[in-house]
Amino acid sequence: MASDDIVESTAREHRPSPIDVHVGSRVRLRRTLLGMSQEKLGEALGLTFQQVQKYERGVNRIGASRLFDLARVLDVPIGFFFDDLPDAMGGNMSGARRALGFADSQDSFEDDTLHRRETLELVRAYYRITDSSVRKRVFELIKSLTPTD
Repeated sequence: MASDDIVESTAREHRPSPIDVHVGSRVRLRRTLLGMSQEKLGEALGLTFQQVQKYERGVNRIGASRLFDLARVLDVPIGFFFDDLPDAMGGNMSGARRALGFADSQDSFEDDTLHRRETLELVRAYYRITDSSVRKRVFELIKSLTPTD
């Protein structure tokens, strides 16, 4: 094996798996939706916030037992971490799911709107409004500001 091949092979081995990156991004999404810091999540799991960062970036793989713990702490089913998995990574297995009797997954959005920090903060702020009539008025205000189709 030539030295260039060894360097390329070593670099490839240290690159995070696209699936690990996706699962990590779903951990981050749910943690952010809950308004939880990396430090708080780490405390709940008995980890440091640096370890949570590594999981969220996909640098470190999340084992089955840790994924189970994450699902419990973040209050989601384990499948949540694999939702919206791109087709290239085996994400669209609706034919196999139908054959096994599972329901089809929902169609995912093509853009990244739901994953933006601004969207997450807006949703969290909206649900912190305790008065339902005020929350409804805010909702109506936002709808009135958007262009009509």
